[in-house]
Amino acid sequence: MRKELTCISCPIGCALVAETQADGSVSVTGNQCSRGVEYAHDELVDPKRVVTATCRTNSTRHPRLPVRSREPCPREKIAGVLQRIYGLTAEVPVSQGDLLAELDGVQIVATRTLED
Repeated sequence: MRKELTCISCPIGCALVAETQADGSVSVTGNQCSRGVEYAHDELVDPKRVVTATCRTNSTRHPRLPVRSREPCPREKIAGVLQRIYGLTAEVPVSQGDLLAELDGVQIVATRTLED
């Protein structure tokens, strides 16, 4: 498998070409730093993304709270995690970084402090 990628690990944005070899290893070209190799490998073998969304609150003043996953989430879990985030109701007051829930093994944290 051959895949062309733009590395997002640093501001350079290298144009990478990643290929899966017969033995299962991944070869990467086009990277200007070692982070590009790690990014391309992860993108081919186990792609993950940080999930960002909003959830409801029990506040009339601030009805929505921005949230995100604490760590990158496996791509195949994102739709389910988002659906469950949209069903959450956060209790105000809440502080930035507070753990709101663990959904399918993904920790969801507040990205804003809200006081009613």
